[in-house]
Amino acid sequence: MTETFTERAEPDHADRVPVDMADLPVQHPRDPAGPAQARARFFNSGNAFNIKLPPVPGRVFSDEAARALTPETPTGLVACDQSLAMACPFPATTPLMLARYATIAAGETLATDFPATGTIAFVIAGTGTTRCGGETLSWGPGDVMLLPSGPVEHAAGSRAVLWLVGNEPQLAHDASRPPAEPVAPVHYPAAEIERQLALIFAATSNAATSGLALIFSSDGLEAGRNILPTLTLSLNTLPAGTHQRAHRHNSAAITLAVTGEACFSTVDGARCDWTPWATLVTPPGAPHSHHNHGGGRARFLIVQDGGLHYHARTMGFSFLEE
Repeated sequence: MTETFTERAEPDHADRVPVDMADLPVQHPRDPAGPAQARARFFNSGNAFNIKLPPVPGRVFSDEAARALTPETPTGLVACDQSLAMACPFPATTPLMLARYATIAAGETLATDFPATGTIAFVIAGTGTTRCGGETLSWGPGDVMLLPSGPVEHAAGSRAVLWLVGNEPQLAHDASRPPAEPVAPVHYPAAEIERQLALIFAATSNAATSGLALIFSSDGLEAGRNILPTLTLSLNTLPAGTHQRAHRHNSAAITLAVTGEACFSTVDGARCDWTPWATLVTPPGAPHSHHNHGGGRARFLIVQDGGLHYHARTMGFSFLEE
């Protein structure tokens, strides 16, 4: 049997004892011939795959929502940041996504330039315009927008609150830059969203359908049915007195509670009550379900890093109840 040894004293010392390869520290080259060789590091099959990262916390960002909706809150951004809990060196709501509330006082502007492939925006309240990608979009409550990378300027006609989600953590993780050719702006007005929902409500579904949801895409990403190459966006609905069957998927989800009374989600067995415009985090792989015990139809907007998993064939969606 071949044994692995580690030296206890000088390199040529004869006093050697067996060591488990999992206990070996990172190895450096012995005699590097130059800077490129000196940068090399070596692990093994015992110590390379035992990295234990902090889990993605399931969380409801209700205080952040309340702060954004407070009339006295000045123009600016309120981040749903749990990077400390995940040991991320950059702001993040989940490892690959970051959600924010943007507040804009009447008559003021908010300029952003997020290092992201694009940003999904939902208008919670107010009216205004957004200038981006050489276009100007006029928006109101209930509108959805896809904003490209690069400078974006929001101007509020009345006090406005927007919900913004982008993939900045994804690009920060591997030091990527936004694309040289940004995605084009896309505007989904509230009236058109209502028309599309009416088509869905009038249709039938089958046992394999995951709820009644409107999926947002664009002409450039129609084939993949995503809103960004790595992100998906859906407006899910739940009739009164119903629930969405428990299920799981490998993508993380960030959910905005749009409408619904006496609604809650269960995530990994924990009950998460909805509060107005709160942001809910569903960790990747966590069993979860959504429940409407109120008297009207509930709506919730969900962003997932699903495009990434669809491309990698790793979505792993499954129902957990009949």
